[in-house]
Amino acid sequence: MQRRQFMQQTALMAMAGSVGSLITPQQAGAIEAFERPNHANFKLGLAAYSLRDHFQHASHERPQAVDPAKRISLHDFLDYCSQLGCDGAELTSYYFPPQTDAALCSDLKRHAFLRGLTISGTAVGNRFTDLPGPKREEQILHVKQWIDHAAQMGAPHVRVFAGDKPQGESWKNSVARCIEGLKQCCDYAGARGVFLGIENHGGIVAEADPLLEIVQAVDSPWVGINLDTGNFHTEDPYGDLVKCAPFAVNVQLKVEIAPRGMPKMPSDLVRLVRILREANYQGFVVLEYEAAEDPWKAIPRHIRTLKALLD
Repeated sequence: MQRRQFMQQTALMAMAGSVGSLITPQQAGAIEAFERPNHANFKLGLAAYSLRDHFQHASHERPQAVDPAKRISLHDFLDYCSQLGCDGAELTSYYFPPQTDAALCSDLKRHAFLRGLTISGTAVGNRFTDLPGPKREEQILHVKQWIDHAAQMGAPHVRVFAGDKPQGESWKNSVARCIEGLKQCCDYAGARGVFLGIENHGGIVAEADPLLEIVQAVDSPWVGINLDTGNFHTEDPYGDLVKCAPFAVNVQLKVEIAPRGMPKMPSDLVRLVRILREANYQGFVVLEYEAAEDPWKAIPRHIRTLKALLD
C-alpha cells in the first residue's frame, strides 16, 4: 500500500511540474511502477559506448579516435566483457557496420553465449519529437529496425531518446508526438518481446517529472526508463533518480555527476546502488564510462568496485 501511495504521489508531482501536461488527475493513479519482488537483483554489464573511440565501425566518429588499425570489433568487445567477469554487454548501435543484418546479430548472440554473456541490450540515437513527415517516419523505422536486431541478438532492451522541442513548437505538442511515436514502437517491440527504455537525455526529458509523465501516458507493459545516473543536471539529481528508479528497465551507471551550476564530480556509487536497492530494481546495471581517464585503465577498476557494491 505504501508503494502504491508513493507512485501515485510521484505521478501527481510529475503533472504539477510539467508544462502542458497531458495526464489528468484521474489517470495518474492508474499506472504504477513495475511489479517486482521485494528485493533487488542486479546484473553487471558494460556499455560499448564506454570505448566509443576504439571501434572499427563508428557512425558517431570523433576526431580523437584511435588509429583505425588499432580499433576493436564488437566481437572483441564481448571478449573484453567476459575477461572482466561481466554478466552482460550492451552493444550500442553506433558501432555496428552500416549493413547490419540478421546473420551478424545471430553471430554476436552465439559469440556472447560461448563467453557466458548476455547481450543486455542495444541503444539507438533517435528523435520522437520531429514534426510529421519523412524525417519522423525515418526515425520510427530506425527504432523498429533495431528492435528487430535486438530480438535477433536475444537482447531484451533497446535504449531510445525522446528528442528536443522543435523551434517554434509548443512543449505540449512535442510531448504528444513523443508519446505517439513511443506507442507505435512499443506495440512493435512488445510483439517481439523487447523492452524500450526512454532515457533521461536532455530535451523534453531533461528532468524527472516530464519523463515520468511520458512513460505513464504511453501506458505500455513494454516501456520504461533507461535510467542514466549522470544525465540529470538539476539541483537534486539523486532525488530525481529516486523518483525514476521504480520505472527503470535498464540502468546506465556513470562514475561522474554534475548538479546544476556545479562542475562534474565523482558519483556517490554507494548512494546510487542504495537508490536502486530501495526501488527493488531487477536487472542490468551497465557501466557507461565517459570520464577523462584512459578507459582501458579506468574501466577494470570501476568494474571491480561495482561488483563489490552490487553483490
